[in-house]
Amino acid sequence: MQIPVLAELVAKGKTPEILFWVGCAGSFDNRAQKVTRAFCKILHEAGISYAILGNEEQCTGDAARRAGNEFVFQMAALQNIQVLDGYGVTKIVTACPHCFNTLKNDYPALGGHYEVLHHTQLIHQLFLQGRLKLKEGGSFKGKRITYHDSCYLGRINGVYEIPRTILAALDADLVELKRSKSNGLCCGAGGAQMFKEDEPGDMHINVARTEEVLTTNPAAVVANCPFCITMLQDGLKAKEKQDEVAVRDIAELVAERL
Repeated sequence: MQIPVLAELVAKGKTPEILFWVGCAGSFDNRAQKVTRAFCKILHEAGISYAILGNEEQCTGDAARRAGNEFVFQMAALQNIQVLDGYGVTKIVTACPHCFNTLKNDYPALGGHYEVLHHTQLIHQLFLQGRLKLKEGGSFKGKRITYHDSCYLGRINGVYEIPRTILAALDADLVELKRSKSNGLCCGAGGAQMFKEDEPGDMHINVARTEEVLTTNPAAVVANCPFCITMLQDGLKAKEKQDEVAVRDIAELVAERL
């Protein structure tokens, strides 16, 4: 798969339709890289003109700001804004709700004004435009699945129905978790918690969330965030259910049906 890099396209006098912001997880985490590839497959299939920043992409600074290091956040953000504005970027899509939230809601205060979409929003648009055609079947057609709302896409940005609309198109049997949508439970990684030592308590949040997932008896739990995917996978391992319940990103389910 040939992934276009923005600098190379600009050098050829080309301007892509969107910039795909890969994010730290999508770039370096082995599990999240699979989501990155799946989403790029979707972009190719839909004929979307896109590019990534490659080595010019730095962390958005999300974890630094949530952990209280405002200086590091602003340094990272201002550097990214300088790069984005230098290329005249106006539209960004990302598969990470943390990147999505930071680029969309935090960067404008520092001068970074862009149209920012989460990958589920773009996938939904492509369905509506008829640019994605699904084949029959798929590994989860007719099977029970449940959906975990990530905090940064759900409660913080109010995106609840679009992911569910996509899942409905995949013909799976969606069973809602007891705590979902605006009442959803955090996976335990947001707010830079993923990078901190454990705090006093008698249960990890991701294990508590996994127990809720298991009550729906699903073949898979579907997420939209690399942090959530990691935490849910770890929770299933703690319950020794990792071979019974799959953890998938929405983009992976769509890509396998193209």
